[in-house]
Amino acid sequence: MKHASSKESTPTQEARKTELTDVAIRNAKAEDKQQKLSDKKGLFVLIHPNGSKYWRIKYRYSGKEKLLSLGIYPDVSLKKARERRDEARKQLSNGADPGNIKKQTKQLIRDAIENSFEPIAREWFEKCSPNWSSGHSKRIMRLLERDIFPWLGNNPIAEITATELLTVIRRIEHRGALETAHRALGNCGTIFRYAISTQRVERDPSFDLRGALPPVKSESFATITDPKEIGQLLRVLRSYKGTYITRTALKIAPMLFIRPGELRKAECSGFDFDNSEWRIPKNRMKKLRVHIVPLPRQAIEILKELHSLTGNGRYIFPGVRSKDRPMSENTVLAAIRRLGYEKGQMTGHGFRHMASTILNERGWNKDAIERQLSHVDGNQIRDRYNYAQYLDERKKMMQHWADYLQSLEESPNLTPIFRKAT
Repeated sequence: MKHASSKESTPTQEARKTELTDVAIRNAKAEDKQQKLSDKKGLFVLIHPNGSKYWRIKYRYSGKEKLLSLGIYPDVSLKKARERRDEARKQLSNGADPGNIKKQTKQLIRDAIENSFEPIAREWFEKCSPNWSSGHSKRIMRLLERDIFPWLGNNPIAEITATELLTVIRRIEHRGALETAHRALGNCGTIFRYAISTQRVERDPSFDLRGALPPVKSESFATITDPKEIGQLLRVLRSYKGTYITRTALKIAPMLFIRPGELRKAECSGFDFDNSEWRIPKNRMKKLRVHIVPLPRQAIEILKELHSLTGNGRYIFPGVRSKDRPMSENTVLAAIRRLGYEKGQMTGHGFRHMASTILNERGWNKDAIERQLSHVDGNQIRDRYNYAQYLDERKKMMQHWADYLQSLEESPNLTPIFRKAT
C-alpha cells in the first residue's frame, strides 16, 4: 500500500492553485493578444492589449456554450465577480439563461428611465413649446427644473401617486408661492394627460387633488375710474419730461389698453396705418394668438410721428441702449411712479382695468370688450382663430374710447357724455 508523499498536494491545496487573487489580477500585464486569467467555476478575467480587464463567465445553456459579462476590473472586485458568478449559476440551476435575464433587466431599467416623469415632461415640452412664446416656455421649464424634477423626475410616471404629487406641490405652497403651486399642479396634470395619450400611464393623479390647494386671492391692478381723476392722470402723463419714446408710450398706453409687455415689444412691421390696425403676432401674446388692435385717429397721429424716428428699426419703442432691443420692462411703470402715482393708485396694467370698467359701465358689448382685452372665452380652440371677432364694433369702440379720453384731458371741469356706438 502506497503512502502519500509529504510533497503531494491535498485537494484543498489544488483548489487554491486554480483560484485567482486580487494581487495576480492587479499585476497582470497586457500583451499583444488577449489573455485569460481563470478562476473557478467558469469565471475568468479577459485582459485586452490596451490593459482593460473584463470579467466573464463561461457557461452552457441548452447545449450551447455562452459567455456572460460581469463587469470591469477593478470597478467590479474579485469578490463581487464571484458573487455575480454564483448568482448566474443559481439561475442556471433553476432552468433560466443568465444572459437572457441580464438583457431583460437592462430593458426594464431602460424602460423605467424612459418612462420616468422628467423624460416624458421634456418630450411634452418639446412638442408643445414651438407654439408658446419664449417667455412662457422659459417660465414653464424653470418651474419644472426647480420645483418638480428634483423630487419626481426619476420616478416612473405610472407609479407616481396623488399623495407623492401633493407632497411636492405642498413644498411650493409652504414657501408662500401659492400661485406657483397652482401653476405647477396644472402643468403636472397636463404632462400626465400627455402620458395617457401616449400610453405610458393610465390616469392623471392630479385629478384627485382638485381643491387640495386654497384658491389664489386675485388682486386687481390698481387703477383710476373716476372721470375727473382720469383727466388729471392724462394731463400728468402728458407733462412727463423724460425721453420722447417714453413720453409717447405714456400717451399710447391709456388709449390702447394693451398689456405692458405687448406695448414695449411692439414691432414696426405690425402697424398698418392705412387700415388703422396694429396686428400683434401670436408669439408676442400671452394667450398665444394673433391680436388685432384697431387704431383710433389720435393713436395713428402719435404713432406716425414716432415711426418717423424709430421706424427703421425693429421696435417702435426701442430701448435706450440699443434699437435692437425693446424698451425696458419697467420703463412705463417707473415713469408713472416718478410722476407721483403710488403702487396703490395706478399701474401699467391699470389702463386695461380702467377701460374695461368704464366701457362696461357705459353699455358696450361685453364680448367685444373681452375680445379687445385679448381674454380667452370658454372655447379656447375656437377662440384662438377668431381674433377678428367683433372687429367692426371694436373699431367704433376704440375710437369712442380715444375721443372720451381726449375730452377728459382737455376739459378739467367737464365730464363728457360717453355715447355707445350704434
